[in-house]
This record gives sequence, structure tokens and C-alpha cells, in this order.
Amino acid sequence: FKMYPGRVISKLLCSGEKEVDLAVQSAKAAFKIWSQMSGMERSRVLLEAARIIREQREEIATLETINNGKSIFEARVDIDISWQCLEYYAGLAGSLAGEHIQLPGGSFGYTRREPLGVCVGIGAWNYPFQIACWKSAPALACGNAMVFKPSPFTPISVVRLAEIFTEAGVPKGLFNVVQGGVATGQFLCHHPDVAKISFTGSVPTGIKIMEMAAKGIKPVTLELGGKSPLIIFSDCALENAVNGALMANFLTQGEVCCNGTRVFVERKILDVFTKEVVKRTQKIKIGDPLLEDTRMGALINRPHLDRVQGFIKQAKEQGAEVLCGGDLYVPDDPKLKNGYYMRPCVLGNCTDDMTCVKEEIFGPVMSILPFDTEEEVVERANNTKFGLAGGVFTRDIQKAHRVVAALKAGMCFINNYNVSPVELPFGGYKASGFGRENGRAAIEYYSQLKTVCVEMGDVESVF
Repeated sequence: FKMYPGRVISKLLCSGEKEVDLAVQSAKAAFKIWSQMSGMERSRVLLEAARIIREQREEIATLETINNGKSIFEARVDIDISWQCLEYYAGLAGSLAGEHIQLPGGSFGYTRREPLGVCVGIGAWNYPFQIACWKSAPALACGNAMVFKPSPFTPISVVRLAEIFTEAGVPKGLFNVVQGGVATGQFLCHHPDVAKISFTGSVPTGIKIMEMAAKGIKPVTLELGGKSPLIIFSDCALENAVNGALMANFLTQGEVCCNGTRVFVERKILDVFTKEVVKRTQKIKIGDPLLEDTRMGALINRPHLDRVQGFIKQAKEQGAEVLCGGDLYVPDDPKLKNGYYMRPCVLGNCTDDMTCVKEEIFGPVMSILPFDTEEEVVERANNTKFGLAGGVFTRDIQKAHRVVAALKAGMCFINNYNVSPVELPFGGYKASGFGRENGRAAIEYYSQLKTVCVEMGDVESVF
């Protein structure tokens, strides 16, 4: 594999209405076979898929780096999380069950947990392979089929996942991939044989998907944007808090929906914290994402890079101070000169009413804001339309739990940030969406309950 920044690495045909229908019909046929298999049988197939991914970790991570531009170091983590996700749901597949309820007179009722049918997954470009696993693993564990549409900016690695599922032994067509943009997504959402839609992406697109799903009364899971608060109290372990702030802002070039981009710092330690964050940010190694020591690769494409740069320009116009970075980066290696690189940026002198503090930038831009009291910072932290994540750094564990209880966010971190254990549910409040990925909670969103009431005596008629 070689990196060719700014150049076409492959061309794929968009799936039109005919191709989408073929994919759905293929998945529908495979669903009939897969849904009749026992949970243990499905578990063995998912475990085999996890084994293949684990065995081919380096090859898939390299493919993902070329696909997305993130560092190979991070891509390996994504692939590890992916196979762990498949293993986790393989473990749950054999234990999915309903319950028995005793009724008067020897009668009884029971519930069955049944699959939905053909589910649609629509992925984002920041974690292409990992998101596909997060959506497909619980869907397949519950007995569903899935048609997956990756972002047109990162179409490649999900195709490899489809091949791996086939190698692992799923029925042909159980996990199908269609390629394309808005039109392909619309065909999927409107298709009468689609039972459920799970989408990761922007709020405007999430609104449109919800509207389309409503016409078919289809359930949706929406994992949308964020403008998450990261609260640094003066009693924190400073080095740990600085590490947390870097993790909360600069993973995957800052292109992470749950990033803690509003960094609230207690005024007592504002100067020392800011100085250390700037020093560490300036040391981040940017460049060829396939090199082992690179810690930040290139942004996804030119329009997005321009958009992020526009936010920084606007921040300066509104009074924010660029403490470091924010400018374009041109690597020394001539083969990287057309890459979409920028230096990670830290903004100081920020206020809550600035656009850079209110809107999701989705790039390597951290905004630092001072605060004085716990009550004040909680109110400011919640003053957003988003509610995906939030974080707290403090040595006072009572305060930590008190603050996260008050945060209106679906995923909260105490003395860490942006860790993604597959055992824990992930999803947002408010405009950040609803439904959950990962954990046992995802089972609820990929299955439905059937209630059966059994009468053991004579029917007493009121007629």
C-alpha cells in the first residue's frame, strides 16, 4: 500500500434504485436462513469473523488509514475495537431470550425476542470500519440482516468487512454493502422491505432520515453531532487532565462527534493548564499516517479542511486568540504536498457566545473557557442543543459523580475521555440523537418483543 494524498485511490459506482432493491432482496433471502439459526450458531459465525479481523489487523488498519487519513497507530485501535465488538455480541447471541409469566388458574404468558428483519446501517467517514462493526454486530447477533452504506468519502474498508463476514460463514447476502451518497441513502430509507435504520452522521442528515423513516413507521437509531463540555477542576491531576484534553480534541484529526471541544478550566489553574496544553499540542507529530511515529494525519478532504479553517478565521474575528496552530501544514515529503493537513489549534480568550464554542467544527480545534464555580460551569456546559458526551477531571470523586449526574449528555467520562469499551452503551441526548450503540442496550434497538398469552382453562365470554 502507498499513500497518495489528494489523489484518487479508487472509483466505485453509486448504487441506484435497482441496485439498492437487489441488495435488500438479497438480504431478505439471507434473513430467512439466519433468523432461524440458534443464537449459539450465530455466535460461532461472529466469533470466526472476529478471529479473521484480529488475524488481519495490520492489513485492515493500513486499508483504513488509506481510506480515512488517520494515523496507523489510531487505525489499529479502531480495528481492535471492531473485533472486540463482534466477540462481545457473539457472547450475547446465545443468551437472548424472553421470559415466562405465570397467570391465574394455571394460565401463563411468555415473551419472545425476535429480529426485526433487514436493517439499514449508514456510516460516517471518521470511523468507517468500526462504525460498520458497531452496527452490524448487534444486528446480526439478534438474527437480522443488514444493508450498509458507507460514506462516499470512505467507501473501501467496509467492503473488506463484507468479505470477512462471508468468509466467516454468514448466508450469502446477509451483510450487503451499497455505495453512494444522498440518493442511495434515500432509496434505502424509503424501501418497503427495510425494517430499521441506524445512522451516524450530521444533525441535518439525521433529521432527513427521521422524516423518511416516519413515512414507513420505521424505527431509527441516530448518532449525531456534539459540542461536548470537558470540565477541568483545579483539584485535578494536572498532567492527567492535559492528556485528557488532548484525547478529547485531537483524535482522528479532531473529526470525532463526541469530542470535548469546549474545555472549561477553573480559573485558578487556567494559565498553567493552558500553557501545558499549548506546549503538548505543538509537539504533536503531523505527517504520513502510515509512519509509526505520526500522531495526526490529514483531514478527510479539501472542502472540510476549508470549513475548519473558516471556523478559525471567524473565531479570530470574534475575539478569540489563536494560542497555537490553526494554519495549514505542508510536510517536507514531496509526495505529501497535496495532503489536507493542518496544525492542531488551541483557542484562548473564548466566550460562550462565539461560533467556535457553539457550533461543531469537527476538526482539531480546542476552545478553552475559564469558570469560577461548579454551579456556573454545569449550567454553561448544558447550554447547548447537543448532548452527546461530557467529561470531568477532579480528584474529588463526590464532585465528579455530582457533576456528571447534572450533565445532559449520554456518554460521560470521569478522569478520562474518548475511551470506547464495547460493553458500555453509546449515544446522545437532545439534538445528538437517540438510541444506543454497544452494550446490552443495543439489543433493544435490533430486536422486538412478542407477547404470547396462553389460556389453560375455558374462555369466559362476556357475550
